[in-house]
Amino acid sequence: MLNLVLFGAPGSGKGTQSAKLIDEYGLYHISTGEVLRDHIARGTDLGKIADQYISKGQLIPDDLMIDILDDVLEKNAAGKKGVVFDGFPRTIPQAKALKELLQRRGTDLHAVVGLEVPEEELIDRMLKRGQQTGRADDNEDTIKKRLEVYHNQTEPLRDFYTVENKYLGINGTGVVDEIFDNIAQGIKERTGEDRRTKR
Repeated sequence: MLNLVLFGAPGSGKGTQSAKLIDEYGLYHISTGEVLRDHIARGTDLGKIADQYISKGQLIPDDLMIDILDDVLEKNAAGKKGVVFDGFPRTIPQAKALKELLQRRGTDLHAVVGLEVPEEELIDRMLKRGQQTGRADDNEDTIKKRLEVYHNQTEPLRDFYTVENKYLGINGTGVVDEIFDNIAQGIKERTGEDRRTKR
């Protein structure tokens, strides 16, 4: 098993690198945003409860999110070589809850891949993405607010996972394949897990 968290600010390249991790290591991808939308669309009991919060613009309580993740792991992750969590955890209480969830399932988190990109480049990337895709939330005011939330709520996770000896800091600037090569090398050094295709 290889269980990873992909960590980084908005615009750091998490979506691009998670796709490569899934393909290279045979992992199951868990995006909490996609999972919530799926439960709400299917009208599951968990989805109905989640929708009561989301429809009011509120954050989902951590214990509800853990229940939903437990359900996803139970139904979808069996037979996969591990899991990559994308968008979770966002806070230290969520990180502690995820650790307990994985321990209950007889496994652990093996590495937290942190894509580190200077703020000016993050803003530039997201502005360009907004121009290309028309994403309404990729404007300068919204981007700065999203980065402020990230710095206040999510960035402390780096220290938490560094103390846990799980944090793998990766320079997220440059060529996509070279960034991924650095991730793969870091995973191998930390966990002994080698990529399926050598370059």
